[in-house]
Amino acid sequence: MNQPMKIAFPTQTIFYTIENAIKQYRKMSQKQISQIVPDITIDQALILIIVEQHPDYSQVKIAELLFKDYAAITRMIERMVSNGYLMRKAHAVDKRRSTLLLTKKGNDNIELLMPIIKSNRERALQGIDQKEIVHLNATLQKLIQNCL
Repeated sequence: MNQPMKIAFPTQTIFYTIENAIKQYRKMSQKQISQIVPDITIDQALILIIVEQHPDYSQVKIAELLFKDYAAITRMIERMVSNGYLMRKAHAVDKRRSTLLLTKKGNDNIELLMPIIKSNRERALQGIDQKEIVHLNATLQKLIQNCL
């Protein structure tokens, strides 16, 4: 008689631990960000940084980078435009598209947020040496490749 294969309880898997680590990091980060800029989310802060560093990126590319669907990114960007963080300018070549630009408020808030983001990353990585980070990254990259 064959015994059914026993599957580990979900909270006992590495996937649960990875998800929990991400959620805890985002929760801590959002708390810190909200103390400095109360009306912005982590994802909106990331959009500001992406637009600053890569003003040529499309909304589709931004969505891919943030693991969000296009509709969610569109809503976030619309909210950021109405809150004065971003503005739209007609695309130089493709008139169906627009280019996102940071406003003064957007630039000012990036300056406020960068030290917080740096501090959050340092806090999360406290007690983890560079060798462990490199090893963890390599392991996670293998996991990603296995799922493609």
